[in-house]
Amino acid sequence: MGTISLEIDGEKVRAEEGATIFEAARENGIHIPALCHYDRLSSYGACRLCMVEISNGKKTRLVASCIYPVQENLVVKTDTDRIRKIRRMIVELLWPLLPSLARKYGIEKSRFIPEYTDCSMCGLCVRYCAEVKKLNVVYFKGRGIDRQPAVVPELANECVYCRECFDLCSGGWIVNRCDDAYI
Repeated sequence: MGTISLEIDGEKVRAEEGATIFEAARENGIHIPALCHYDRLSSYGACRLCMVEISNGKKTRLVASCIYPVQENLVVKTDTDRIRKIRRMIVELLWPLLPSLARKYGIEKSRFIPEYTDCSMCGLCVRYCAEVKKLNVVYFKGRGIDRQPAVVPELANECVYCRECFDLCSGGWIVNRCDDAYI
């Protein structure tokens, strides 16, 4: 595979062909926040914290950097007003789960009245269980605003003994369900 030349935040960088913008930025010491990214899992693009502004010519658009592949001469901006506005909104929506990001973006309280949740819907536990462990004990049920993670009751003991995804969970959903219900 070859390498591609692109620009991230005004800096010319090189990236492996097939890499994502997120990977190229990280390889070049440029931080892009993300909740749903984990190196051992396939790219997912669910949390949208990793949104960046790209342009190729005069057109600009927003993309999830963890799933968007690098392209020759692509110009990427990771910290524009537009991007900060999106990240602030996401942090406000996930208010209880992201105190460090709330401080970073100057958010002292959410303008939304959040229903308490211990799940950010990042999908790390679901994907880890399916992709790494090949067990599919944790899954998403429902659609849209009714979507939520769940544990297959007959297989819940697998979580109690495995616990490998527990550290991936930013809100503690998997820990709370498995520790409370099955230990």
